[in-house]
Amino acid sequence: MSIFRVLFELLVLYLLYKFIFDFIIPVYQTTKQVKRKMGEMQEQMNETVRKQQASNPAPGQQPGPRASKEADYIEFEEIK
Repeated sequence: MSIFRVLFELLVLYLLYKFIFDFIIPVYQTTKQVKRKMGEMQEQMNETVRKQQASNPAPGQQPGPRASKEADYIEFEEIK
């Protein structure tokens, strides 16, 4: 009976080893890598937004096409 117990314990240890090194560690590494890449992408997006804001002046400083559209509008009354 002792040999079966030893074999069972070895099997459990082997399965535990495979579970940890073939599943847990790769999932942990992948999660860490994805978080790092997401942080890099967020930084790139923030940098792009800052560059666009720096190159475009504030809307109040530059007259936009809206002012000309309002001037082109002619009111009319509907005739029945």
